Amino acid sequence: MQYAPVESGASYPRDVLVTRTSDSSRVVRSSRVPPPLWMFIFATAMWALNRYHPVLPVIPAAWRECARFVLMAAAITPSAAFYQFYRAHTTFNPLKPETARALVTCGVFAWTRNPMYLGLFLLLLGWAIKLGTLSPFAGPLLFLALIQYVQIRPEEQALRLRFGSDYERYCQRVNRWWGRSRRT
Repeated sequence: MQYAPVESGASYPRDVLVTRTSDSSRVVRSSRVPPPLWMFIFATAMWALNRYHPVLPVIPAAWRECARFVLMAAAITPSAAFYQFYRAHTTFNPLKPETARALVTCGVFAWTRNPMYLGLFLLLLGWAIKLGTLSPFAGPLLFLALIQYVQIRPEEQALRLRFGSDYERYCQRVNRWWGRSRRT
């Protein structure tokens, strides 16, 4: 297994992450709303759009059952991530990335830096397929934009502070959402 331990004694504020650049400090706060709650909010909004303002049915009713496969597949990457965090004895709490005790770079993390958020995106995509009209398909895309801004950016900064060059090399090797980077 490839886990990078953290030097002991490093301490970070609970919900404030400070990034130091060459000439200034910038405070970045992660969202206090857990990502699964954001996903539930988006799923509810998608349902409401489909119910009250449906725009152009794009998936025939018979094909909407294919959503089950997408919904089942959505559980794969988060489940693998939880298992790898458990094996590495590190946190899986997205609200406290600064408490990570190991940088996990193997298994599903060799293919995506955000397997849990990828799973949430796939859940929303499956839900949009199940709903069948065009309007709910905005939900997964808006979720990606929001989660990247309110959760992933602060999380990445915390991991950069925590793991330094090990995390930088990992970011160069693995894309944020899926696949290995072509950069060397």
